[in-house]
Amino acid sequence: MFEVVVAIFIMALIIVGVIILSTNSISNSSFSKNKTLAGRYAQEAIEWLRSQRDADMTIFTGRVSAVPYCLTDISLANPWSNIGTCTSTEVIPETSFRREASLSTSQISLKNVIEATVVVYWSDSKGSHEVRSVTNFTDIREK
Repeated sequence: MFEVVVAIFIMALIIVGVIILSTNSISNSSFSKNKTLAGRYAQEAIEWLRSQRDADMTIFTGRVSAVPYCLTDISLANPWSNIGTCTSTEVIPETSFRREASLSTSQISLKNVIEATVVVYWSDSKGSHEVRSVTNFTDIREK
């Protein structure tokens, strides 16, 4: 009888261990997926900012601000209109990701440079996370 109880106890420990490992594996997989998606959304915003620079550098330079832009949907007619940090409900359509872009100016090697920082945020059961992408833009007309 004692051997049966010990065997059941050992089997229960093994089953609990497998469940814990499976749960951790699923959680890690979900985090990796979200991190990859956040990276794509950040890159998408950087490419959009590059297109804005290429379209009109003067207007692009005028977008430099101490306040970030909440870029929920860059396919809209005027994504620049959403000034300020994103609220918890201002997310990229059909996702749970928030995306903000900040533009600042500096000079590098006597050239005016606009530094664009795009941050994509999301939350899950393990807390809040972010992916950050920084790119320097110069006037492509300058030599």
